[in-house]
Amino acid sequence: MHPEVVLGAALLGVAYAAGARRRGEPLASLRAGVFLAGLLALLAALTGPIHDLAESALFAAHMVQHLLLTLVVAPCLLGGTPPTMLDALLAPVLRLPGAGPLLRVATRPVPALGMHAAALVAWHLPGPYVAALESGAWHVVEHATLTGTALLAWWPVLSPSRRLPALHYGARILYLFVFGFPMTVVAAMVTGAERVLYAFYERAPRVTGLSALEDQRLGGILMWVPAGLVPLVVFTVVFFRWAAAEEEDRAG
Repeated sequence: MHPEVVLGAALLGVAYAAGARRRGEPLASLRAGVFLAGLLALLAALTGPIHDLAESALFAAHMVQHLLLTLVVAPCLLGGTPPTMLDALLAPVLRLPGAGPLLRVATRPVPALGMHAAALVAWHLPGPYVAALESGAWHVVEHATLTGTALLAWWPVLSPSRRLPALHYGARILYLFVFGFPMTVVAAMVTGAERVLYAFYERAPRVTGLSALEDQRLGGILMWVPAGLVPLVVFTVVFFRWAAAEEEDRAG
């Protein structure tokens, strides 16, 4: 158990509830449920058996962590935040000199997905990856970088902000076609490797019947499948929302 993670998640939950109450946002709503799902996924990724296996023995468990952080935690926390609350958080930041233009660029499709792709590739190279496993501080930086850039990458699709809004529905659908490419590239690199890329796992105890190379290939496959499925699910939701919005416009 990592009490700092539990405390951080609890503080986020309390802050969310207080902010929602102050702005008259219902806590018993789909949006609040999505935010709660993000907090629960954060706890699942960074505490308990998944975290312990990822740090000590299994590459596949570490990939489950990364999937939870980038494909569940980031989109749920962003999409689950009410527009008024997010804009209230953004307002003082956007007033800082230079921060407004920087954030507007960082939340646009090409820079956002580019930064996330760079983080994914960099942290799955053998050197940085093993350094993060062997250093608690670098491990925190790794997870913070992956989650933060995933938040930016999901922004053009899921942002409820009126100050930094999401793309138009049609542009979101085009963006989702390429959203999973960076993780797919990393997964292909890992799955197709003919040798163990990360020496840490060659020395780790074998807690399953899998060899280090088999564990590595399992981790690559675990990345590969959700990298295509999650954007497809979001694509479907966006498409039907677009159709509903068009129908409302015609009816109005």
